[in-house]
Amino acid sequence: MKLLTATILKSMPKLGDTAEKTSDKIKVRAKLFNPLGPQKWFITEYDPETKEAFGFVTLGDPQCAELGYISIQELEDLKLPLRLKIERDLHFPLTPLNEVMEKIRAGKHV
Repeated sequence: MKLLTATILKSMPKLGDTAEKTSDKIKVRAKLFNPLGPQKWFITEYDPETKEAFGFVTLGDPQCAELGYISIQELEDLKLPLRLKIERDLHFPLTPLNEVMEKIRAGKHV
């Protein structure tokens, strides 16, 4: 599965484009997840040349979830047991970043 499709990339802001916006004005364009674990990556910006993204990341502990840079190349190359790979949530709607952050930090499922 392609983590970021051409359709997603067309609407994805470039790295730094949303730096001056508040989290309620920034949209999560893609949700990536580990099918075997609690890790989730909520992508808000992307640089197609470097394959580097920016977004909100949770590795399982809601208190340690944070905004940061994400290497999409590393996620694509990651080999999980059972020949699984990092996946994209095909049904994740365009969602304001602040809503995702609030739910994750409250320990709710997103």
